[in-house]
Amino acid sequence: MNSKGGIRTKMKKLLKSKKALSPVVAAIILIAVTVAVSIAVAAWMGALTFTFMKTEELKITSMTFAGQTGNSSNTIQVAVRNSGSNKITIASAQVNGVVKAVTSAPVDVDAGGTGTLTIESVGWSTGNKYRVVLLSQTGTKVAAYEDTA
Repeated sequence: MNSKGGIRTKMKKLLKSKKALSPVVAAIILIAVTVAVSIAVAAWMGALTFTFMKTEELKITSMTFAGQTGNSSNTIQVAVRNSGSNKITIASAQVNGVVKAVTSAPVDVDAGGTGTLTIESVGWSTGNKYRVVLLSQTGTKVAAYEDTA
């Protein structure tokens, strides 16, 4: 009888331990699924972020004043470098707050690329400061630079 009682006790313990194993396995599976779904959502959101976060970032590297001082047909040649992640289309330029025509506008500058554009009819005079602001097709101010003629 003692051996039968011992077997029953061992069987009860074994059955109880099987029941205890099931919640542990279920919890591990639940955690693994949660982590996998979190990683998938994070990857998807990251892809969306980079799609919507294209930047327009243009830098004016130099300005050259062409023509003779005081002449109304003087021009300013502007060298630019696109350091953003998106192609920029320059639609217009402002010189000291006045909108000026840009030769062959709009001017496209690819991401990582460089370009040169000419601002027409500036009428600059030697010794004066001129602030040039470039605007993209979206109306965003993409670059500003100040130099003395």
